[in-house]
Amino acid sequence: MDDKLLTVPDNTAVRVALWRALHVEVDSPPHVFEDEVGLKLVAPVGEWRSRPDMSPFTRPFRASIVARARFIEDLVAEQAARGVGQYVILGAGLDTFAQRRPELANRLHVFEIDRPGPQAWKRQRLDDLGLGIPSFLQLVPVDFEAGDTWWEQLAASGFDSGQRAVVASTGVSMYLTKDAITATLRQVASLAPGSTLAMSFMLPIELADPEVRPGVERAIAGARANGTPFVSFFTPMEMLTLARDAGFREVQHVSAASLAERYFAGRTDGLRPPNNSEELLVATT
Repeated sequence: MDDKLLTVPDNTAVRVALWRALHVEVDSPPHVFEDEVGLKLVAPVGEWRSRPDMSPFTRPFRASIVARARFIEDLVAEQAARGVGQYVILGAGLDTFAQRRPELANRLHVFEIDRPGPQAWKRQRLDDLGLGIPSFLQLVPVDFEAGDTWWEQLAASGFDSGQRAVVASTGVSMYLTKDAITATLRQVASLAPGSTLAMSFMLPIELADPEVRPGVERAIAGARANGTPFVSFFTPMEMLTLARDAGFREVQHVSAASLAERYFAGRTDGLRPPNNSEELLVATT
């Protein structure tokens, strides 16, 4: 990959940040998730709402993004109330939890893991905006291409493997091989009892609902064109089996349909995530 590309956020991270902002700007309240900090980080030039990936065609996928973000942060709040004190975000991208939720984040030790270039860019943008890096946030650069392991870098950054943690990995597994995903599952499964992993995964495209399949196909083609192809797809049963075999005590599949019922019930604008596209694994040690 071109070194120059490592100095800016991934296209996917930018799209997610803009979708989260667009939800607040154009979707009717109540908003499932509110994040306008990501838009400030990106600071897009021109009329960003006119981008093709911001069109009404992508509305269901915007709903999916805000649904998974809301679920993760609800999970973190729930676990923090139970005394869990560490939160690890794998592939953090332009995540803004620490900036938006300081009342919750300052009860935790938050670790953001990402590639060095994009993470340095984000650090600079936080400084530019006067937000800086709060004491409870640790940015953990991991150069996967140089052979760095996220686990070793995390430990070197102050993570205590003997204490419970929440680990979140969303929008990442589809870019990883099955072997890499299995290694991550095994590593997280070795954490202190009572730790929780939330990981999103893509279903095989043939299982996607017909009305959203063209959008999924477009996303797959775009990822391939950007040099970051989707390589892993799993049925829920396959993902649950991987997690059990990795050593997790309890595993659960959280479907997009259940997120729609939880966060979008009663809406009159038709906004809801697509069924059978990106789903969630929740696993406990």
